[in-house]
Amino acid sequence: MTQTAHDIVPDSEARGLMARLPTGARNLALIARFDRPIGWWLLFWPGAWAVALSGNGLANWAMILWLLLGSIAMRGAGCVWNDMVDRDLDRKVARTASRPLASGAVSMKQAGLWLAFLCLIGLVVLLQLRWEAQMTALSSLALVAAYPFMKRITWWPQAWLGMVFSWAALVGWVQMTGGLNLAGALLYGGSICWVIGYDSIYALQDREDDALVGIKSSARAMGAHVRAGVGGFYGAALLLWAGAIWLARPEPLALLALLPIAGHLAWQVVTLKEGDGLDPLIKFRSNRFAGALMFAACVVVGAS
Repeated sequence: MTQTAHDIVPDSEARGLMARLPTGARNLALIARFDRPIGWWLLFWPGAWAVALSGNGLANWAMILWLLLGSIAMRGAGCVWNDMVDRDLDRKVARTASRPLASGAVSMKQAGLWLAFLCLIGLVVLLQLRWEAQMTALSSLALVAAYPFMKRITWWPQAWLGMVFSWAALVGWVQMTGGLNLAGALLYGGSICWVIGYDSIYALQDREDDALVGIKSSARAMGAHVRAGVGGFYGAALLLWAGAIWLARPEPLALLALLPIAGHLAWQVVTLKEGDGLDPLIKFRSNRFAGALMFAACVVVGAS
Protein backbone atom coordinates (compact mmCIF):
# COMPACT_ATOMS: atom_id res chain seq x y z
CA MET A 1 0.00 0.00 0.00
CA THR A 2 1.33 3.43 -0.94
CA GLN A 3 2.10 5.68 2.02
CA THR A 4 1.21 9.34 2.04
CA ALA A 5 2.34 12.31 4.11
CA HIS A 6 -0.66 11.64 6.37
CA ASP A 7 0.71 8.17 7.16
CA ILE A 8 4.25 9.33 7.99
CA VAL A 9 3.99 11.07 11.33
CA PRO A 10 6.57 13.34 12.96
CA ASP A 11 8.83 11.86 15.61
CA SER A 12 7.00 11.09 18.88
CA GLU A 13 3.50 11.73 17.57
CA ALA A 14 1.15 9.11 19.06
CA ARG A 15 -1.62 7.45 17.07
CA GLY A 16 -3.85 4.42 17.36
CA LEU A 17 -3.29 2.38 20.52
CA MET A 18 -0.63 4.84 21.74
CA ALA A 19 -3.16 7.66 21.77
CA ARG A 20 -5.41 5.63 24.10
CA LEU A 21 -2.74 5.10 26.75
CA PRO A 22 -2.61 7.29 29.88
CA THR A 23 -0.23 10.21 29.37
CA GLY A 24 2.56 8.83 31.57
CA ALA A 25 2.50 5.37 30.00
CA ARG A 26 2.28 6.87 26.52
CA ASN A 27 5.37 9.02 27.09
CA LEU A 28 7.37 6.01 28.29
CA ALA A 29 6.21 3.99 25.29
CA LEU A 30 7.25 6.83 22.99
CA ILE A 31 10.81 7.12 24.30
CA ALA A 32 11.15 3.35 23.82
CA ARG A 33 9.76 3.86 20.26
CA PHE A 34 7.05 1.25 20.74
CA ASP A 35 5.03 3.32 18.28
CA ARG A 36 7.71 2.66 15.65
CA PRO A 37 8.22 -1.12 15.34
CA ILE A 38 10.53 -0.75 12.34
CA GLY A 39 13.46 -0.38 14.76
CA TRP A 40 13.02 -3.69 16.51
CA TRP A 41 12.34 -5.46 13.23
CA LEU A 42 15.69 -4.23 11.94
CA LEU A 43 17.43 -5.29 15.15
CA PHE A 44 15.74 -8.70 15.10
CA TRP A 45 16.28 -9.84 11.52
CA PRO A 46 20.06 -10.52 11.63
CA GLY A 47 19.58 -12.88 14.58
CA ALA A 48 16.78 -14.70 12.80
CA TRP A 49 18.98 -15.02 9.70
CA ALA A 50 21.72 -16.63 11.75
CA VAL A 51 19.38 -19.18 13.32
CA ALA A 52 17.93 -20.04 9.92
CA LEU A 53 21.18 -20.22 7.94
CA SER A 54 22.91 -22.35 10.56
CA GLY A 55 20.56 -25.13 9.43
CA ASN A 56 18.24 -25.00 12.39
CA GLY A 57 15.71 -22.33 11.47
CA LEU A 58 12.63 -24.45 10.93
CA ALA A 59 13.29 -26.49 14.08
CA ASN A 60 14.06 -23.57 16.41
CA TRP A 61 11.10 -21.20 16.26
CA ALA A 62 11.16 -20.86 20.06
CA MET A 63 14.67 -19.38 19.92
CA ILE A 64 13.63 -17.04 17.11
CA LEU A 65 10.73 -15.80 19.27
CA TRP A 66 13.06 -15.25 22.23
CA LEU A 67 15.32 -13.20 19.97
CA LEU A 68 12.29 -11.19 18.87
CA LEU A 69 11.35 -10.39 22.47
CA GLY A 70 14.95 -9.46 23.22
CA SER A 71 15.05 -7.19 20.18
CA ILE A 72 11.90 -5.34 21.25
CA ALA A 73 13.16 -4.84 24.81
CA MET A 74 16.74 -3.92 23.97
CA ARG A 75 15.83 -1.67 21.06
CA GLY A 76 13.55 0.14 23.51
CA ALA A 77 16.35 0.34 26.06
CA GLY A 78 18.73 1.65 23.43
CA CYS A 79 16.28 4.36 22.41
CA VAL A 80 15.78 5.44 26.03
CA TRP A 81 19.55 5.64 26.53
CA ASN A 82 19.94 7.53 23.25
CA ASP A 83 17.31 10.08 24.27
CA MET A 84 18.89 10.50 27.71
CA VAL A 85 22.23 11.33 26.09
CA ASP A 86 20.81 13.39 23.21
CA ARG A 87 18.09 15.36 24.98
CA ASP A 88 19.88 18.71 24.46
CA LEU A 89 20.61 18.03 20.78
CA ASP A 90 17.08 16.74 20.21
CA ARG A 91 15.66 20.11 21.27
CA LYS A 92 17.48 21.73 18.33
CA VAL A 93 16.19 19.39 15.60
CA ALA A 94 12.65 19.87 14.34
CA ARG A 95 11.92 16.13 13.99
CA THR A 96 13.04 15.30 17.53
CA ALA A 97 12.18 18.41 19.56
CA SER A 98 8.88 16.91 20.73
CA ARG A 99 10.44 13.73 22.15
CA PRO A 100 9.29 13.30 25.79
CA LEU A 101 12.76 13.73 27.30
CA ALA A 102 13.68 16.67 25.09
CA SER A 103 10.35 18.40 25.81
CA GLY A 104 10.50 17.68 29.55
CA ALA A 105 7.42 15.42 29.59
CA VAL A 106 9.58 12.62 31.07
CA SER A 107 12.25 13.23 33.73
CA MET A 108 15.71 11.71 33.71
CA LYS A 109 14.81 9.68 36.82
CA GLN A 110 11.71 8.23 35.16
CA ALA A 111 13.74 7.41 32.05
CA GLY A 112 16.41 5.69 34.14
CA LEU A 113 13.86 3.46 35.89
CA TRP A 114 12.23 2.61 32.57
CA LEU A 115 15.63 1.77 31.12
CA ALA A 116 16.33 -0.58 34.04
CA PHE A 117 12.99 -2.37 33.54
CA LEU A 118 13.62 -2.91 29.83
CA CYS A 119 17.10 -4.24 30.59
CA LEU A 120 15.51 -6.68 33.06
CA ILE A 121 13.41 -8.10 30.23
CA GLY A 122 16.60 -8.38 28.20
CA LEU A 123 18.16 -10.32 31.08
CA VAL A 124 15.30 -12.83 31.02
CA VAL A 125 15.99 -13.42 27.31
CA LEU A 126 19.73 -13.65 27.96
CA LEU A 127 19.17 -16.48 30.40
CA GLN A 128 17.58 -18.57 27.64
CA LEU A 129 20.90 -18.68 25.76
CA ARG A 130 23.89 -20.98 26.08
CA TRP A 131 26.76 -19.38 27.97
CA GLU A 132 28.82 -18.71 24.83
CA ALA A 133 25.95 -16.75 23.31
CA GLN A 134 25.40 -14.95 26.61
CA MET A 135 29.00 -13.75 26.57
CA THR A 136 28.63 -12.70 22.94
CA ALA A 137 25.50 -10.71 23.73
CA LEU A 138 27.03 -9.01 26.77
CA SER A 139 30.11 -7.99 24.78
CA SER A 140 27.90 -5.66 22.72
CA LEU A 141 27.05 -3.41 25.66
CA ALA A 142 30.07 -1.13 25.23
CA LEU A 143 29.15 -0.57 21.56
CA VAL A 144 25.54 0.19 22.51
CA ALA A 145 26.54 2.62 25.26
CA ALA A 146 28.96 4.49 22.98
CA TYR A 147 26.65 4.82 19.96
CA PRO A 148 24.85 8.09 20.93
CA PHE A 149 28.22 9.85 21.11
CA MET A 150 29.37 8.74 17.63
CA LYS A 151 27.49 11.48 15.79
CA ARG A 152 29.69 13.96 17.65
CA ILE A 153 32.92 12.11 16.88
CA THR A 154 32.75 10.61 13.38
CA TRP A 155 31.13 11.32 10.04
CA TRP A 156 30.12 7.66 9.94
CA PRO A 157 27.97 6.96 13.02
CA GLN A 158 25.97 4.70 10.72
CA ALA A 159 28.93 2.30 10.64
CA TRP A 160 28.86 2.09 14.44
CA LEU A 161 25.11 1.56 14.32
CA GLY A 162 25.74 -1.21 11.81
CA MET A 163 27.93 -3.05 14.31
CA VAL A 164 25.30 -2.62 17.03
CA PHE A 165 22.20 -3.47 14.98
CA SER A 166 23.88 -6.50 13.41
CA TRP A 167 25.13 -8.01 16.66
CA ALA A 168 22.19 -10.40 16.91
CA ALA A 169 23.68 -12.24 13.92
CA LEU A 170 26.70 -13.13 16.06
CA VAL A 171 24.51 -14.05 19.04
CA GLY A 172 22.22 -16.24 16.93
CA TRP A 173 25.11 -17.98 15.18
CA VAL A 174 26.96 -18.73 18.41
CA GLN A 175 23.72 -19.90 20.04
CA MET A 176 23.06 -22.44 17.30
CA THR A 177 26.61 -23.62 16.57
CA GLY A 178 28.55 -23.01 19.78
CA GLY A 179 31.06 -20.72 18.10
CA LEU A 180 31.73 -18.30 15.26
CA ASN A 181 33.10 -19.33 11.88
CA LEU A 182 33.70 -17.51 8.61
CA ALA A 183 30.11 -17.99 7.40
CA GLY A 184 28.75 -16.32 10.53
CA ALA A 185 31.30 -13.51 10.26
CA LEU A 186 30.33 -12.86 6.63
CA LEU A 187 26.65 -12.78 7.56
CA TYR A 188 27.48 -10.20 10.24
CA GLY A 189 29.63 -8.12 7.89
CA GLY A 190 26.90 -8.09 5.25
CA SER A 191 24.40 -6.93 7.83
CA ILE A 192 26.69 -4.04 8.81
CA CYS A 193 26.79 -2.88 5.19
CA TRP A 194 23.02 -3.20 4.94
CA VAL A 195 22.54 -1.07 8.06
CA ILE A 196 24.91 1.63 6.79
CA GLY A 197 22.91 1.74 3.57
CA TYR A 198 19.45 2.01 5.06
CA ASP A 199 20.47 4.36 7.88
CA SER A 200 22.15 6.67 5.38
CA ILE A 201 18.77 6.85 3.64
CA TYR A 202 17.14 7.60 7.00
CA ALA A 203 19.69 10.35 7.73
CA LEU A 204 18.61 12.21 4.58
CA GLN A 205 15.59 13.47 6.53
CA ASP A 206 17.75 15.46 8.94
CA ARG A 207 20.59 16.63 6.70
CA GLU A 208 19.75 20.33 6.91
CA ASP A 209 19.05 20.37 10.65
CA ASP A 210 22.13 18.21 11.31
CA ALA A 211 24.29 20.71 9.45
CA LEU A 212 22.93 23.58 11.55
CA VAL A 213 23.61 21.94 14.92
CA GLY A 214 26.83 20.14 13.94
CA ILE A 215 25.60 16.53 13.94
CA LYS A 216 27.66 14.28 11.67
CA SER A 217 26.20 11.55 9.45
CA SER A 218 27.05 9.43 6.43
CA ALA A 219 24.36 11.27 4.46
CA ARG A 220 26.24 14.53 5.02
CA ALA A 221 29.60 12.87 4.36
CA MET A 222 28.45 11.46 1.01
CA GLY A 223 27.02 14.81 -0.07
CA ALA A 224 25.58 14.57 -3.58
CA HIS A 225 26.55 10.90 -3.89
CA VAL A 226 24.18 9.30 -1.39
CA ARG A 227 22.47 7.14 -4.02
CA ALA A 228 25.79 5.77 -5.27
CA GLY A 229 27.05 5.29 -1.72
CA VAL A 230 23.96 3.41 -0.60
CA GLY A 231 24.14 1.29 -3.74
CA GLY A 232 27.75 0.45 -2.95
CA PHE A 233 26.96 -0.61 0.61
CA TYR A 234 23.98 -2.68 -0.51
CA GLY A 235 26.14 -4.33 -3.17
CA ALA A 236 28.78 -5.15 -0.54
CA ALA A 237 26.10 -6.61 1.72
CA LEU A 238 24.92 -8.92 -1.04
CA LEU A 239 28.46 -10.09 -1.80
CA LEU A 240 29.17 -10.87 1.85
CA TRP A 241 25.83 -12.66 2.24
CA ALA A 242 26.57 -14.65 -0.90
CA GLY A 243 29.84 -15.73 0.71
CA ALA A 244 28.01 -16.81 3.88
CA ILE A 245 25.47 -18.79 1.88
CA TRP A 246 28.18 -20.42 -0.23
CA LEU A 247 30.04 -21.55 2.86
CA ALA A 248 26.82 -22.92 4.35
CA ARG A 249 25.80 -24.66 1.11
CA PRO A 250 28.37 -24.53 -1.73
CA GLU A 251 25.98 -24.87 -4.64
CA PRO A 252 25.29 -22.20 -7.31
CA LEU A 253 21.54 -22.70 -6.98
CA ALA A 254 21.71 -21.67 -3.31
CA LEU A 255 22.83 -18.19 -4.35
CA LEU A 256 19.59 -17.72 -6.28
CA ALA A 257 17.86 -17.36 -2.92
CA LEU A 258 19.35 -13.84 -2.74
CA LEU A 259 17.61 -12.64 -5.91
CA PRO A 260 14.44 -11.33 -4.18
CA ILE A 261 16.32 -9.21 -1.65
CA ALA A 262 18.76 -8.06 -4.33
CA GLY A 263 15.81 -6.86 -6.39
CA HIS A 264 14.29 -5.06 -3.43
CA LEU A 265 17.52 -3.27 -2.51
CA ALA A 266 18.02 -2.27 -6.15
CA TRP A 267 14.49 -0.79 -6.16
CA GLN A 268 15.37 1.30 -3.11
CA VAL A 269 18.46 2.73 -4.76
CA VAL A 270 17.01 3.34 -8.22
CA THR A 271 13.83 5.05 -7.00
CA LEU A 272 15.31 6.98 -4.05
CA LYS A 273 14.37 10.67 -4.06
CA GLU A 274 17.07 12.30 -1.95
CA GLY A 275 15.42 15.71 -1.72
CA ASP A 276 11.95 14.39 -0.87
CA GLY A 277 11.26 14.48 2.86
CA LEU A 278 8.79 11.59 2.60
CA ASP A 279 10.50 9.17 0.21
CA PRO A 280 13.63 8.43 2.32
CA LEU A 281 11.41 7.41 5.24
CA ILE A 282 9.35 5.14 2.99
CA LYS A 283 12.51 3.51 1.63
CA PHE A 284 13.98 3.15 5.12
CA ARG A 285 10.85 1.48 6.48
CA SER A 286 10.74 -0.90 3.53
CA ASN A 287 13.80 -2.61 4.98
CA ARG A 288 11.57 -4.61 7.31
CA PHE A 289 10.51 -6.43 4.12
CA ALA A 290 14.12 -6.64 2.95
CA GLY A 291 14.91 -8.39 6.23
CA ALA A 292 12.02 -10.80 5.70
CA LEU A 293 13.27 -11.62 2.20
CA MET A 294 16.73 -12.35 3.56
CA PHE A 295 15.19 -14.52 6.27
CA ALA A 296 13.31 -16.50 3.66
CA ALA A 297 16.58 -17.01 1.75
CA CYS A 298 18.32 -18.25 4.90
CA VAL A 299 15.45 -20.61 5.73
CA VAL A 300 15.52 -22.12 2.25
CA VAL A 301 19.31 -22.55 2.19
CA GLY A 302 19.60 -23.71 5.80
CA ALA A 303 16.81 -26.26 5.55
CA SER A 304 17.78 -27.72 2.18
